[in-house]
Amino acid sequence: MKIAVIGQSLFGQEVYCHLRKEGHEVVGVFTVPDKDGKADPLGLQAEKDGVPVFKFARWRAKGQALPDVVAKYQALGAELNVLPFCSQFIPMEIINAPQHGSIIYHPSLLPRHRGASAINWTLIHGDKKGGFSIFWADDGLDTGDLLLQKECEVLPDDTVSTLYNRFLFPEGIKGMVQAVRLIAEGKAPRLPQPEEGATYEGIQKKETAKINWDQPAEAIHNWIRGNDKVPGAWTEACEQKLTFFNSTLNTSGLVPEGDTLPITGAHRPGVVTKAGLILFGNDDRMLLVKNIQLEDGKMIPASNFFKGAGSSALELTEAELVIAEAVRSAWQRILPNVLEVEDSTDFFKSGAASVDVVRLVEEVKELCDGLELENEDVYMASTFGDFTQLLVRKLRGDDEEGECSIDYVEMAVNKRTLHMPHQLFIGGAFMDAEGAKTFETINPTDGSVICQVSLAQVTDVDKAVAAAKDAFENGLWGKISARDRGRLLYRLADLMEQHQEELATIEALDAGAVYTLALKTHVGMSIQTFRYFAGWCDKIQGSTIPINQARPNRNLTLTRKEPVGVCGIIIPWNYPLMMLSWKTAACLAAGNTVVIKPAQVTPLTALKFAELTLKAGIPKGVVNVLPGSGSLVGQRLSDHPDVRKIGFTGSTEVGKHIMKSCAVSNVKKVSLELGGKSPLIIFADCDLNKAVQMGMSSVFFNKGENCIAAGRLFVEDSIHDEFVRRVVEEVRKMKVGNPLDRDTDHGPQNHHAHLMKLMEYCQRGVKEGATLICGGKQVPRPGFFFEPTVFTDVEDHMFIAKEESFGPIMIISRFADGDVDAVLSRANATEFGLASGVFTRDINKALYVSDKLQAGTVFVNTYNKTDVAAPFGGFKQSGFGKDLGEAALNEYLRVKTVTFEY
Repeated sequence: MKIAVIGQSLFGQEVYCHLRKEGHEVVGVFTVPDKDGKADPLGLQAEKDGVPVFKFARWRAKGQALPDVVAKYQALGAELNVLPFCSQFIPMEIINAPQHGSIIYHPSLLPRHRGASAINWTLIHGDKKGGFSIFWADDGLDTGDLLLQKECEVLPDDTVSTLYNRFLFPEGIKGMVQAVRLIAEGKAPRLPQPEEGATYEGIQKKETAKINWDQPAEAIHNWIRGNDKVPGAWTEACEQKLTFFNSTLNTSGLVPEGDTLPITGAHRPGVVTKAGLILFGNDDRMLLVKNIQLEDGKMIPASNFFKGAGSSALELTEAELVIAEAVRSAWQRILPNVLEVEDSTDFFKSGAASVDVVRLVEEVKELCDGLELENEDVYMASTFGDFTQLLVRKLRGDDEEGECSIDYVEMAVNKRTLHMPHQLFIGGAFMDAEGAKTFETINPTDGSVICQVSLAQVTDVDKAVAAAKDAFENGLWGKISARDRGRLLYRLADLMEQHQEELATIEALDAGAVYTLALKTHVGMSIQTFRYFAGWCDKIQGSTIPINQARPNRNLTLTRKEPVGVCGIIIPWNYPLMMLSWKTAACLAAGNTVVIKPAQVTPLTALKFAELTLKAGIPKGVVNVLPGSGSLVGQRLSDHPDVRKIGFTGSTEVGKHIMKSCAVSNVKKVSLELGGKSPLIIFADCDLNKAVQMGMSSVFFNKGENCIAAGRLFVEDSIHDEFVRRVVEEVRKMKVGNPLDRDTDHGPQNHHAHLMKLMEYCQRGVKEGATLICGGKQVPRPGFFFEPTVFTDVEDHMFIAKEESFGPIMIISRFADGDVDAVLSRANATEFGLASGVFTRDINKALYVSDKLQAGTVFVNTYNKTDVAAPFGGFKQSGFGKDLGEAALNEYLRVKTVTFEY
């Protein structure tokens, strides 16, 4: 068809382009005159395509159509007028001229919200459903017969911008194209609009957008979001007009504590908190506003209202000055009417519109190697000087969003000064726990107090979950590309590497880890884990699936892998940083946000990790860390309705309790890495030297505080005595001492209660008749040191044969020469199935035994050989789900199936 497009804006441009792609001939484009020397996008595109463009300032005078305008239109011979978005009054002589008449797009479900501010009023009235209508133009105001309508859900925190960008813009373009297609095919309906339910509201203007405080919080929230961004809901406070943006009713976990802001006419004063400005309706319910525009036009975070001018200006490096000049040139191109862009030049006061915000964000991305800005950043820093400062802060990874006051505990240890955060980490800020409650974290080397650490309470868990939920649903984390998410995780891994020695020292201080082992394993593998999963971020993908066709139509089915949402991660005390990394890296790579509960006895590396996430530029609320008790913090995370996944490493008893809580609360997804009693079978045909070496490692690695430690060694009878002799010989060479000494082999046990448990374990073994060859006692020195221990003659019925010690205790049992099936039966006679091992030179025997062992990991002629690329997890009561490898990602993803018919 021959079409005349009458309208303006990016929406009009997109409709125009799609109609041309459909094969229609656009014979002319009618748009608004240039403003401040800038052409409208619709007219600009048409001119590039060689389509006639007309820019009439008006179409009629004194109620009559202008003859020269009508003549120019009629000369085109249009068969249909398409008005995608038109702010001008078009005379009926033009509307009725084409063969097929005129169709108009309107952003509401007519007959509701007739008029020019339909999107605003959809939100102001709190409509649960929104959408658009395409109707046949008549001489009324949005009263013509309906051709097509499409609806969508209005989300609780939608603004005019979010509703438009999410649905009204993309689906509206498709709707206009579909409507034209129906007209071309002769299938377009004309459905009279019902008058029942019809509403008409006037144009929203700044003078009419003042907030009425004598109404409930939800109504105030709807008024604010219905005027966000234009014209902006405002009130009077502090002797000026304040305009509010980014409102939400999601105040779960927020406490109205902070500086009060008296507001004229308000039911109660507002409260400026770290989260933003809390306001109250006349029903005493709260709402939260995150951004405020001052009377001079400057936009600030609401949390900064009483902070004045903010931080001092940065001094730019030579490279940053080059970038600043390139950005200045971009501003100059976007603002052609400005003779020279100075630091005081205001983007919007110089004539920029919302489309220019998008253009600036995209130009900055090209200039700054893919740096992601939000449109909001331009509104928050609207002068060139402020914008440059914001940009440089983001490039440095320390923008104001990431600035955080940290109250460090400083300690001179291991020839360095440690800087250790000790407070809760919630929403990108370190803070005290509710009621300022704390606990002591103890150095296991000498039993001394390292420092006081904030002890999280239930209300703190609620705050952290709310921060994580907001970051997931509304924050930058869900908006950046998967590749950019990977870039942030790579940066975090680099920072962990830069702080590797400090992190290893903290692990030695807080967990008793031998420093050299902490460098390689506790911290080293943590770094590898984040790098591995950073590489996965942009490789998480679904699939297309052939299904039965709905003939004569066809179908396309695809799957999407999506993040689950807010995840709770509860980690043990044996590898504080590594266990955190195994779960958190996969969780973040999948796009989730997380609340981490470190073990109460080892919180310090988790809090240092939290600090590094800030330095890496991980957005606020994505990572939260709550030191505290399992019975309080872990339980609340398991019960919380907004947590969608729990990842837990710990005892089987606690794992069962967590699983039950996850089921009862909201059937949340759960993965469990629980206890073990891993068997290691050593056959007579093994390399005995290697078997002794690896057997020692299988038990005494990390002081025996190792989830996959060989809980029981089965040694073939003919080599049993020689194996025991060599092991005892090696044990006596081990140096037990300060974990920071470079020649120490064996440091202190993690905490006093665990030391007492190991002593009771050995006493029970002796009482039941096992032979204690060496060890079994506390080392007579300060701290929680326990002697490396060896038991032999351990029978299957004994307590120490069945239960895990989680300490440096080797349990050795014999088995008859050649009796493979019997020893396999004994090895599998346990409810645990985390790991296992076999030593033999016979490849057939190795394959047979590895096939029969009931464990998630089987080591053959090695032990403890884990890798970030290899999945790790148990069978039976050792849990389910995987850490590490590609399989770990599935623990933090959900699969959605989407089926199309065409």
